[in-house]
Amino acid sequence: MDLRQLASLIRKGDRVALAKGITMAENDPGRASGLLRRIGVPGNAFVVGITGPPGTGKSSLVDRLIEAYRREGLRVGVIAVDPSSPITGGALLGDRIRMTGHAGDRRVFIRSMASRGWSGGLSRATSQVIRLMDAAGFDLILLETVGIGQSDIEVVGVAHAVMVVLMPGLGDDIQVSKAGLMEIGDVYVVNKSDLEGADNMVVSLLSVFRGGVRSPPVLKVSALSGEGVDKLVDALDSIRSRFSSGNLELRLRSIKGMIVETARGAAMQKLAEATDAKAERLAKQVLGAELTLEDAAAQLA
Repeated sequence: MDLRQLASLIRKGDRVALAKGITMAENDPGRASGLLRRIGVPGNAFVVGITGPPGTGKSSLVDRLIEAYRREGLRVGVIAVDPSSPITGGALLGDRIRMTGHAGDRRVFIRSMASRGWSGGLSRATSQVIRLMDAAGFDLILLETVGIGQSDIEVVGVAHAVMVVLMPGLGDDIQVSKAGLMEIGDVYVVNKSDLEGADNMVVSLLSVFRGGVRSPPVLKVSALSGEGVDKLVDALDSIRSRFSSGNLELRLRSIKGMIVETARGAAMQKLAEATDAKAERLAKQVLGAELTLEDAAAQLA
């Protein structure tokens, strides 16, 4: 199948074609660029980034959001970025074991992607996959990052809205952290609200934003019971309504972030290819006793 045919099928919402396009974006950046040129930038899907430290229940909340938005009749795409296997380079946790309740829903498409060492909680192909899902007609794309720390905040560049998920027990960290995660969220969620300390966590978050230039919603939610999910959807829909009405700031932020991520990925790919070729040549010189290993390493650096 040539790229023109593949692009046409993706625009028609063909799930097999979409899966092929995503695999191409992950494994063959050169061909993927040709595919994306034929697809263009539709820009119709609202992208929600879901981020936060490991263990806060991001995947469970994504599952609840899928349920809520499907009840509204929306087509939902999910990109779940997982840690990479050190052996295969693939995702350690995949869509086969998460969100299985939606596997039979043809209006939900879930794809897990390995981070493959990409920093910031995303994957090199994240921007391309967003564009492919957008072209396939999904109304909403939920982008779940790897569990990240305070400085890993690349998701803010590509998403139209960022949801930061926290949980009781992280209060002390929040009190001293006025940067990173505390600066990027459009909505802050204290998940696992049934645990002791949830109210204190909300107070800690509110204190961070008190007197600041912005005051994002801080919500108590339980992904386990579903409590508070309706309020979370309302908060996200408030931002989605601005996006739907043509808010240029949201759209430009996302497009700019995608440009930067795509350029960064291309640069890293070229560097990796050049480094590998040079390392091969240096290895032959070391094997032939023309260089010491230390001298070869110095040349590569």
